[in-house]
Amino acid sequence: MSIWIFLLLSVLKVIVVTIILLTAVAYTVLLERKLVGRIQNRWGPSRVGPFGLLQPLADGLKLFLKEDLMPEAVYRPLFVLAPIIALACAVMSISMIPFGADIRYKGVDLFQISDVNIGLLILLAITGVGVYGIALSGWSSNNKYSLLGALRASAQVISYELALGLSLVGVILRSQSLRLRDIVDVQATHGLLSWNVFGGFQFVAFFIYLTAAYAETNRAPFDLPEAESELTAGYHTEYSSMKFAMFFMAEYANMITVSCVATLLFLGGWSSPFGSLIPAFGGIVVQALLPVFWFVAKVFFFLFLYIWVRGTLPRFRYDQLMSFGWKFLMPLAVLNIIATSLWLAFRAG
Repeated sequence: MSIWIFLLLSVLKVIVVTIILLTAVAYTVLLERKLVGRIQNRWGPSRVGPFGLLQPLADGLKLFLKEDLMPEAVYRPLFVLAPIIALACAVMSISMIPFGADIRYKGVDLFQISDVNIGLLILLAITGVGVYGIALSGWSSNNKYSLLGALRASAQVISYELALGLSLVGVILRSQSLRLRDIVDVQATHGLLSWNVFGGFQFVAFFIYLTAAYAETNRAPFDLPEAESELTAGYHTEYSSMKFAMFFMAEYANMITVSCVATLLFLGGWSSPFGSLIPAFGGIVVQALLPVFWFVAKVFFFLFLYIWVRGTLPRFRYDQLMSFGWKFLMPLAVLNIIATSLWLAFRAG
């Protein structure tokens, strides 16, 4: 295959996936506002466009046209760089995610930007770098509230990243691979009964992952870094216009990435919950798009759960947050690794 065809198809994939991700970010915000409105017995956005569907466009236009304020006391290079780091890491993460079956055109995988043998490891590395954007924004803002928010975020991410990483060890032990497609293939045999959360007995790991993921993405009830009642707006207090929008987009892009990873590792990725009970039907196009439908449905379930938790649970105190991470989730994750190892050794023997 010509190198130019490969480059053209790769660039097209990157453009399409980026557009889909940014559109998903915009409409996840609308979904959250609508669902939280319903939880609080109100309508949510309903004026802009039919059923409020053009609200994300109006919000984006408003942020784009707002004045970009730059306080005098900030350290300008890092103040500008911080939101770029946060958004870049959030968008780069999606490049590792396979969101459909392995279908190739002229040797190029149509449903994954980059298929790497250690994809899960790279994904964790990229998301780990994202906290630098938050830490630098707090320090460079020269504002006590921003600095407190950044310190909270750094401590929170470091604490919960350990539990999150350890919760994935059981999944890796079962699949014997760090490649995301291999992890999904192991779960695709008998549908729902093969998924790691059920057939793999990783329901404890699933609970740890979900809890740690909420903390990693600074979402309620772990949204201490931007606690409005204590820190004004936390690490992005001094940001306005598109710089603020970049932090906002990074948070929701991280939510989508976390939901994609949970789907791949615990809920069988794009595989059908019915397994081989329902035989393959339709033409090539249907067989290519049906796995994408299952994948999107599972990701939507996780996003719904994110929003439901935000509308239901109150915020933790900071000492409770740290105690929960170190004294409960960490030991539980280690016990899960020991139990999974013993189960796999017993089954192999």
